[in-house]
Amino acid sequence: FRRAIAPLLSGEEEKLVFQSIHQRKDGSTYPVEVHLQLLREKGNLPVFLAVILDITERLKVEATLRAKEAQIKQKAEELEKSLHQLQRTQMQLVQNEKMSSLGQLVAGVAHEINNPVNFIYGNLPHIERYSQELLELLHLYQQNYPEETNEIKQKIQNCDLEFLCEDLPKIVDSIKLGTNRIREIVLSLRNFSRHDESALKAVDIHTGIDSTLMILQNRLRPKPDYPEIEVTKHYGKLPFIECYPGQINQVFMNIIANAIDAIETQNAPRHISIYTSIRCPETGEDIAETCPGIPLAVIRICDNGPGIPEKIRRRIFEPFFTTKPIGKGTGLGLSISYSIVVDKHQGNMNCISTPGQGTEFIIEIPIRQS
Repeated sequence: FRRAIAPLLSGEEEKLVFQSIHQRKDGSTYPVEVHLQLLREKGNLPVFLAVILDITERLKVEATLRAKEAQIKQKAEELEKSLHQLQRTQMQLVQNEKMSSLGQLVAGVAHEINNPVNFIYGNLPHIERYSQELLELLHLYQQNYPEETNEIKQKIQNCDLEFLCEDLPKIVDSIKLGTNRIREIVLSLRNFSRHDESALKAVDIHTGIDSTLMILQNRLRPKPDYPEIEVTKHYGKLPFIECYPGQINQVFMNIIANAIDAIETQNAPRHISIYTSIRCPETGEDIAETCPGIPLAVIRICDNGPGIPEKIRRRIFEPFFTTKPIGKGTGLGLSISYSIVVDKHQGNMNCISTPGQGTEFIIEIPIRQS
């Protein structure tokens, strides 16, 4: 104690503030903050003025706030890690054209990302409620104990308490928004891959197209030198289509990605249009109910790019044929897509293109397999 009060006795300090532990009559202890000041010396004995504050509740609030801040920071780091992992997965999806590897990769990554995201999402309401309660408790503490020590005032100033109280709910809201976005993307990945559905299944084709567009969203956004690629969807009234969902989604991925490649470095306008409809192969009408045979679901994907010369258009479905630079394409995407539509689904796939007038891919799939 003598060492602690030495600065007061020597005149180096006018006041000392420190924390200590006091003991009650029943033997229990509690933390205190001691404000000690030398009043005068009477003979050889110094006379001190001591103000002792019970800081039990304050320390509890501070400890709880620190714990919640650490928890929010940890969740944010996990969220950022999940985002980076999802971005890497998205790049792999665009580049990987082998159907079996793609399905396994997407389904596995979507599952792995989904678990921590659900953990974060499930805890966000608790973090939001706890943070609000702590802020309310801090506000009550300030109202009922307005006399702040110099140390508390300094701490409030250093941490900018007013800004912290305003910003913390906003941070929680932004984490919630980001988590919802990841959940939507993961759902799109799972809908896109359909790796667990190796058998024929009746599905909504529009969901597959939307999932593909979600995965390719980053490539559709505006770039520093180029505007956004506008996608217009003209969906007709389609029944559920019996197909291999993961394979059909891969067809959409290959064709839409190629359309983006065609207009990616093109100045405005940059536009992709997607049309869906029903066609009866026997009559050519778009009425499924009166079709004597099996109606076809027709998906048309059009871009306003430079178009394809005739001598190249005739070869685009050949394996390993590509006009892209080395490292940009393997020449397998359209070949695999053609095989999926024609061989696996007994459908049709055609390309209509005129240089300077864009390109249109037409996919026709029976609404049910015979």
